Amino acid sequence: MFFLKKLITFFILPPGLFVVIFWIVAFLGRKDKKVFVLSFLSGFVIYLLSIEPVKDTLLSPLETKYSQPKNVNGDVIVVLGGGSYNTGILTEDSLKRVLSGFVLHKKLNVPIILSGGSAITNLPEAEAMKGVLDELGVDKSMIFTDVYSRDTLQNAFFTKRICQKYGFKNVILITSAYHMPRSVMVFEKAGLKVIPYPTDFKMDKKYTIYSYFPKMNVLQDSTKAIREYVGIIAYKLHWLLS
Repeated sequence: MFFLKKLITFFILPPGLFVVIFWIVAFLGRKDKKVFVLSFLSGFVIYLLSIEPVKDTLLSPLETKYSQPKNVNGDVIVVLGGGSYNTGILTEDSLKRVLSGFVLHKKLNVPIILSGGSAITNLPEAEAMKGVLDELGVDKSMIFTDVYSRDTLQNAFFTKRICQKYGFKNVILITSAYHMPRSVMVFEKAGLKVIPYPTDFKMDKKYTIYSYFPKMNVLQDSTKAIREYVGIIAYKLHWLLS
């Protein structure tokens, strides 16, 4: 009974609901081959992207490229913003990143650069992250903010300016594990010496039967992985053509 309740729940809520709708359309339009194939495949793709094994397959090349070092030495910690809501509250990704920065700051006692502007909110991500560190009691003189960056390229550009101004040489880079390969690539391209410190790992690795039920948070993580691959390709093409 519990399993049946879970099964029904997963398929009456998005993204399972979308899968059901596409497959109903495929069934009703089965006499039209194009409608059938397009609807069935659309539902199937949404289903695949919404289950944990497929999500982990997409994330694996990104999240396994850099492991979190046990011993790390640097003269500044750089935390990249991972989004915020219109209210100025940090998303889960951003919060995990800034908390990892706080823990590392307490361990190493080195300054922190918070990098992240605002695309749609009034409060830049860097300021929202700074608010968290202020609440945790971090000395304001140890916090530097870049409130102008709107993408990873700008993160690297404005971080480099701060590093040059204050003489920071070895950057401990903190961002979500899925975002780390693109970040390292961009920061090194900008001429910064980077020590990767990934956090916010999203792979599950161990599965149960419920891992094969579509979930919205899994679809979101799959989307993040795909976006990273697109970003990596786009940046490489940009550098190739420039």
